[in-house]
Amino acid sequence: MDLELLLDVMGCKTRRNILDLLRDEPRFVSQISRELEIGQKAIIEHLRAMEEAGLLSSNFQKIERGRPRKYYDISHDVEFQIFISQGTIRVKSPGHEFQELQLLEERARLGEDVSEELENLIGDYDEAKKHAEILLKQVDERKRALKIRSLNLPVMFNGEESQDEKP
Repeated sequence: MDLELLLDVMGCKTRRNILDLLRDEPRFVSQISRELEIGQKAIIEHLRAMEEAGLLSSNFQKIERGRPRKYYDISHDVEFQIFISQGTIRVKSPGHEFQELQLLEERARLGEDVSEELENLIGDYDEAKKHAEILLKQVDERKRALKIRSLNLPVMFNGEESQDEKP
């Protein structure tokens, strides 16, 4: 799920109201339109955007008389966090690391050839893993250095003694 798109969707009060209605039960366009007192064309556009963002799913259900109706429902649970501090704005969705993979899996199930995109994603994961391993090594070295400093022993970085000034 694209977090930018998700934030855009959630920034609209009408879309939040639609989600609020759909958490009770699936509904079709004219029901949503009537309950929110908003025109059907506008509701259809909101539903389209929310479906594209992955928040909603839809399916047709037969009714006794007339054409089948398209019902909209919340597709799955979504959780995200926004962290704002001096110099940082971060949006995170638990499990977001695998969202692109899940989208590719869905497209593959529909018969699309996603081989090249999967290879690119694997490359991205490999790069992220390497970066995380380097970062972990740096963090471990810092922890070791702090522990050694607390014992007043000489500190070694990459086999060389630190030139810390002695008081």
